[in-house]
Amino acid sequence: MTISESDFHVSPVQGARRVVPSERPAVENTITTMNGNHRVSTDDDGKADHDGHLKISRETRIATSIRSILEDIGEDPNREGLLKTPERYAKAMLFFTKGHEESAYDIGKDAIFNIDHNEMVLVRGIEVFSMCEHHLIPFVGKVHIAYIPNGRVLGLSKLARIAEVYARRLQVQERLTKQIAQAIEDLLRPQGVAVVIESVHMCMVMRGVQKSSAMTTTSCRTGIFKASRAAEEEFQFLLQLKQN
Repeated sequence: MTISESDFHVSPVQGARRVVPSERPAVENTITTMNGNHRVSTDDDGKADHDGHLKISRETRIATSIRSILEDIGEDPNREGLLKTPERYAKAMLFFTKGHEESAYDIGKDAIFNIDHNEMVLVRGIEVFSMCEHHLIPFVGKVHIAYIPNGRVLGLSKLARIAEVYARRLQVQERLTKQIAQAIEDLLRPQGVAVVIESVHMCMVMRGVQKSSAMTTTSCRTGIFKASRAAEEEFQFLLQLKQN
């Protein structure tokens, strides 16, 4: 079963930076090279524009910034071990944030099926890696997603894909939890959704308080999971079942 765009309610909680490739405008900033003789535009292609100006890709711009950072911390970006580091970091950062250009609707719209099932569906232990927007340091965790259908179910792999879309953005864990729950709510209109995330934040392990064993848990519930104690107890019971 396929739903149309008009059937899908897009909630603001999906994120202020929700951009898909077809909608992304060219970067408007124009910069001048150091000698002032050439105009340099910035876009994603690294090609010349219609005026013959050189265009610099986002990857190149990030790599250039990382070279400056390496110099500022007293390193030599031209030494053997660091020669390719700026380019590697640029590619990694674009991968870590690729979710800003992806849509949960596009991922799930063709995997919704009409099935007469109204018992809880739970996928637990979905590994996620996300970049904390406060420090640009990653946090690593597991997502547990449950929902009670209301005549429609979503392909199981799409639950993990939706979690990945929102994790691959500059994030805070609290927002990530809510965005995953809201996306499933909007796609399926189920009786209710429950999402729990357990994660370790490297900003607490590598710096600051340096507590390697600290675990952060966040949760979001909608619909019947808020109203029914029985639904919540079943969710907690299934979460605690040992995996063989």
